[in-house]
Amino acid sequence: MGIEGSFWRAIAVYRFASLGYAALLLVSAGGYQRPVAGWLVLGVMTVWTVATTIAYSTSRSRSLLVVDVLVTLGCMAASPYVQGADTGPGLMPVTATWVGGPVLAWAVHGGRRAGAVAAIVLSLADLWLRGPHGFNLSVPVNGAVLLILAGTVVGHVARLTKDAEQRLQRAVEREAAGRERERIARGIHDSVLQVLALVQRRGLELGGEAAELGRLAGEQEAAVRELIRSGPAGAEDDAGLVDVGARLRRFTTPTVTVSTPATPLPLPAAHAREVEAAVGAALDNVRWHCGDDARAWVFAENDDVSITITVRDEGPGIPEGRLAEAEAEGRLGIAQSIRGRVAGLGGTVAFTSVPGQGTEVEIKVAK
Repeated sequence: MGIEGSFWRAIAVYRFASLGYAALLLVSAGGYQRPVAGWLVLGVMTVWTVATTIAYSTSRSRSLLVVDVLVTLGCMAASPYVQGADTGPGLMPVTATWVGGPVLAWAVHGGRRAGAVAAIVLSLADLWLRGPHGFNLSVPVNGAVLLILAGTVVGHVARLTKDAEQRLQRAVEREAAGRERERIARGIHDSVLQVLALVQRRGLELGGEAAELGRLAGEQEAAVRELIRSGPAGAEDDAGLVDVGARLRRFTTPTVTVSTPATPLPLPAAHAREVEAAVGAALDNVRWHCGDDARAWVFAENDDVSITITVRDEGPGIPEGRLAEAEAEGRLGIAQSIRGRVAGLGGTVAFTSVPGQGTEVEIKVAK
């Protein structure tokens, strides 16, 4: 990604700048008792800086990040030998600020927690090596604090920046899809819908078998118009939620009326698919038991905690005990396709049926 690549280029610049600072300290500081060894360590740092700059431009695997920390710890471990036993704990290690490179790499790769952990590991190693007899809190800790703060802050900013870039990319894709959809909708309106309307009108005028053809053309016209009006049913927002109302409106036909609120009915994508499938199964039952011409109504509403979807029909109703009898016979359409799906979401299904007055199926799922 473009923004993440900018972070890695900035880390490479930081590494080379820190490398120059370490060389300057080695030349100007008089506290190092073994400067030749110091130049050897600086050579290792130079080679590793070049290697990581090339490697991170193509691969940012976790194993490479771990090796980065280990190489840095190895260079830090050589500092006491370069400094000698008689130097005080306040002398800057030969690695100097170069140790911040892997901390920034972990922060950009894994966020603030990864950056903080890498900073803590390197800071503890630095404090341990500065003490003449192991870990010593008498040495200055400002560098350790700054390293931890840098790992945390840079990781947090990097994660926020990457999230913002992803949201922007999704917004651009949705806008492009919307423009393409509008273009296709204009073409459909000027061609397909007009032809379907003409077939419907002429079929009704001619009667007979042509009337049935006209009726089917009218149903397809209504379905295409609803498809154009409702837009894409699977579009997720930035929180990964789907408007289940848009999915339900796609069931609209001349015999099925769908009423949903003007505001979205948000559900996680997986839940929305299950709810859509349950409503589709309920409408299939209407067609199967009441006939293809039976009227059905789908109503959706929501409150602060749940979404309620009601499917009603004008069929003959379900005789008392028929659902339990069908389940006992192994006919599990309602038990699995409707109740099973909704129960898997933690929701409930209620059937209300009056002989001769139709059936109502109420589906309720938590938001």
